[in-house]
Amino acid sequence: MKYIIFLFSVITFISLANEKIPQTNVTQLDVPQLKIVEISNDVYQHISYKHVKPWGMVAASGLVVIDGNDAYIIDTPWSLADTQQLIKWIKSKGLKLKASVVTHFHEDASAGIPILNRSKIKTYALSLTNELLALNNKEQSSDEIISDNYVLVPNTIEIFYPGAGHSHDNIVVWLPKSKVLFGGCFVKSIESKNLGNTADASISSWPKSIEKVISQYPDINIVVPGHGKIGDINLLKHTALLARDKSML
Repeated sequence: MKYIIFLFSVITFISLANEKIPQTNVTQLDVPQLKIVEISNDVYQHISYKHVKPWGMVAASGLVVIDGNDAYIIDTPWSLADTQQLIKWIKSKGLKLKASVVTHFHEDASAGIPILNRSKIKTYALSLTNELLALNNKEQSSDEIISDNYVLVPNTIEIFYPGAGHSHDNIVVWLPKSKVLFGGCFVKSIESKNLGNTADASISSWPKSIEKVISQYPDINIVVPGHGKIGDINLLKHTALLARDKSML
């Protein structure tokens, strides 16, 4: 009888312990820390990571653009925590974070909107992006991009909507001083063998949209894709070729 009582006590203790101690998600521990790399004068690439099925660990890129004492984020990191870390890094440089641009509604571009809005930092996106965010029960940007060719900071940050591609709302960001184009998920890396996530894509429109970007900015030096290695204008041509091949299937 004493053995039964003792065994019951042990089982009860283990059950209570399991209820009180949360189980650790091993994959969360494996996620690399946010990286920030200078790619041109006053232009930094931020790289954040997330486990995404079925692709596994995925790195997503955005930019920090510096104009005097002001800083601007182009696409937020994957998470609120990494967005907060990026804000702290900007402040540690003695810079004032003025605004952020979201290039499309997917999480790898927009996840940090809530923390930026709470911090009273302006977040810019297309009205279409805000509509798609709302449809997906996500927080919307505080400000909207009001034209297809929108100058956020004169001679420093220009926003261009070329048409549908990776998503119907994707935009690119042009930095005329350094001739850097941030293509986001609209542009694939040169290593990419396919278009990746096309759940919200317009594959038939993608090549023509790419052509509009090349025509708009013929003197591009650096192209930053949403995922993968930085390259040049060949990333745009490579993406158009992938889209044409896909549309012919």
